[in-house]
Amino acid sequence: MALHGVSMDVEEGRIFSIIGPNGAGKTTIFNCVTGIYRPTKGNIIFRGQEITGRKAHYAAGLGIARTFQNIELFGHLTTMDNLLLGRHIHMKTGVFSGAFFFGKKFPAAREECHHREVVERIIEFLEIEAYRNTFVSALPYGIRKLVELGRALAMEPTLLLLDEPTAGMNQEEKRDMMFWIRDIRDDFKITIVMVEHDMNLVMDISDEVMALNFGVKLVQGTPEEVRNDHQVLEAYLGQD
Repeated sequence: MALHGVSMDVEEGRIFSIIGPNGAGKTTIFNCVTGIYRPTKGNIIFRGQEITGRKAHYAAGLGIARTFQNIELFGHLTTMDNLLLGRHIHMKTGVFSGAFFFGKKFPAAREECHHREVVERIIEFLEIEAYRNTFVSALPYGIRKLVELGRALAMEPTLLLLDEPTAGMNQEEKRDMMFWIRDIRDDFKITIVMVEHDMNLVMDISDEVMALNFGVKLVQGTPEEVRNDHQVLEAYLGQD
């Protein structure tokens, strides 16, 4: 079983981290919440609404956005185009009017300008202006991680799921990401659930932490409580 009897509650406006060894079931939780996997048992409730087994586009429409452990971007598109994809759920004009800017007073053109303005603010926030028109395939790894984060923010979510946001980054990039995650929570008023292996990052920015091992919940509590839990020390940190 990928997950067995795992229960968690995340308060609005918090940074909630999930830790555990490889294969513990961390990403599986994200896949269940976002509709990629359908749980065989249990319930997933988002802001009072049952979303168990609903499709991914349904979760996105409710305001749930995510990044991926392995970057999922379109390399043949620019940074701007990838971020604009995050605006798709907010686009109202049809295919024909969107393709040809056809219609009374060109509503598609006005909508396009609005979405580009939103994306430009995100580009400025993440300080990736220099890469605005660069094809993603030509970007350094750390910048690609920021582009994927930006695409998720472009959805204007209320819940953001970050799957190993600092994986593969150097120490300077990790430090910058830590500040961005805090600012996203504080400035954008977005609740964040994060899967992360960097324990220093987890302990520095998390309000609450849950530890998993082999699909089973070990403990949930404050960073300090989890850090000192004997099950975590034995299973995750390799100490007895």
